[in-house]
Amino acid sequence: MQFSTLNESSLHKSLKIIYSEIYDGQTEVKKYNHVYDIITKKGNAIEIQTKNLSKLLPKIYDTIQKGHNIKLVHPVILENTIELYDSQNNLLSKRKSPKKQNIYSIFKELTGIYEVLLNRHFSLEIVYIKMTETRMRTLENVQSQNKRRRFKKNWIKTNKRLEEIIETKHFNSKDDYLKLLPELPDTFSSKDLEEKIGKKNNPNLILWVFAHMNIIKHVESQGRKKFYRII
Repeated sequence: MQFSTLNESSLHKSLKIIYSEIYDGQTEVKKYNHVYDIITKKGNAIEIQTKNLSKLLPKIYDTIQKGHNIKLVHPVILENTIELYDSQNNLLSKRKSPKKQNIYSIFKELTGIYEVLLNRHFSLEIVYIKMTETRMRTLENVQSQNKRRRFKKNWIKTNKRLEEIIETKHFNSKDDYLKLLPELPDTFSSKDLEEKIGKKNNPNLILWVFAHMNIIKHVESQGRKKFYRII
């Protein structure tokens, strides 16, 4: 059964088309009281989610409990071009965003789904992409559609467009996730991790996720510093 999609970005649509072709699946399929982005011929599910991964947790659990596999595809934006248009769709400016993501950017999202990351019916696929974000100039300063702006601005986002898929990374097992850790001492702290990947990549958050996944464990504390070991 096919369903129309509202407020879906071009980025999401493009990834959905690409993955439906790769896995020879149907898009927008209603099953188990959910609408899935893709259902493959084998009855497995694929979900494309650009943010707020935790919103998918009920759907993920329902799918797993039914004995089906579910793949979550999540893009990481390595390069973002911002195009600004006026209300008549005339291009006003075009520039590269200084904000860049990397593989460690996913951990903020993984805090909401750590419970299922190692489930044998679940897999995570990270897609490194280049994209274009389009914006429209407004006459007055306005709040964003998701109401998250601290200060109003004179533009709103109108779309996200996929430009290029650079690489994909697959996460199915404990070892796949542990490959994200650099070489560390047998017993290590967030400071040890910070020295290898940098503070901006939030080593404390990475260790929090890994500890809650039970692939590392807290073994001792020295003052406020916690030390961990890979299980």
